[in-house]
Amino acid sequence: MKNEQVAELLYQALETEKGGIQVYEAALECVINVDLKKEWEEYLEQTRNHERIVLEVMEALALDPEMETPGRLVVRHIGESLVEAMEMALDDGPPEAAQLVACECVVEAETKDHLNWELIHEVAEKAKGDLKQTLMNAYDQVEDEEDEHLYHTTGWCRELWIESLGMPAVLPPPEEEQEVKTAIGAARAKKARKQML
Repeated sequence: MKNEQVAELLYQALETEKGGIQVYEAALECVINVDLKKEWEEYLEQTRNHERIVLEVMEALALDPEMETPGRLVVRHIGESLVEAMEMALDDGPPEAAQLVACECVVEAETKDHLNWELIHEVAEKAKGDLKQTLMNAYDQVEDEEDEHLYHTTGWCRELWIESLGMPAVLPPPEEEQEVKTAIGAARAKKARKQML
């Protein structure tokens, strides 16, 4: 395993969590659906905890959380761009459009976040000793929450778009109702939406 690239993954994971906090704060300025607002408030708190967990991992592995890497700078730029997109939508469009943009931005941020944790799990499974234990312990704390963040928000985004197109939507989305935490579960929930209409 390439230790330098493992460190890069962790620097990007930290930056993703930091950016995720900003993304959720901006998204909460855009949200108008009460149920989605409650969900995102919960996800914001969980993301703050995930940042703390990554910082603990970095401390355990003697990595400087302030170190800048080219990849980390790119992740930061993307996060800042997502926040800027939501601010533009809030300033320039109707509230429903800003909420859709916020949903899309959260899905984008959570896609990267979910990938980071999948990769951390891959490293943990192949690692040995303290590295294995440290990474597996962190992964076990966040896995279910990360799955929920991605799959539930994707469902919200789809259903709010469907509603905006003037078609019947399932709100809250099936992913929420079925408490989806896996890709298979998300696919089943999406398929089941027609029966839920």
